Amino acid sequence: MIYPTIDQLTKKSGINRYELVIGVAKCARIVTDEYVAMRQKAQKLIDNKQTDRPLSALIDPEYKDQKAVKIAIGKLVSGRFELSRYEEE
Repeated sequence: MIYPTIDQLTKKSGINRYELVIGVAKCARIVTDEYVAMRQKAQKLIDNKQTDRPLSALIDPEYKDQKAVKIAIGKLVSGRFELSRYEEE
């Protein structure tokens, strides 16, 4: 089970479960894109022989050791990612 629970996340931010799922999915996509960019940059360094470090050492440990959804939830809890509602006029 992922901590914090869904109830804790919805109460903290004042949003419903549907909005939470959509927001976390969007953040997880951003996290995945950041990981892909880091990996491509690291691979380019290795291919150009600019470093002798292995690929795994060039990627941020937070991104390579955890799933994107778990990182997204962690960013939401820590305040690095904020959900906002779209309100029609």
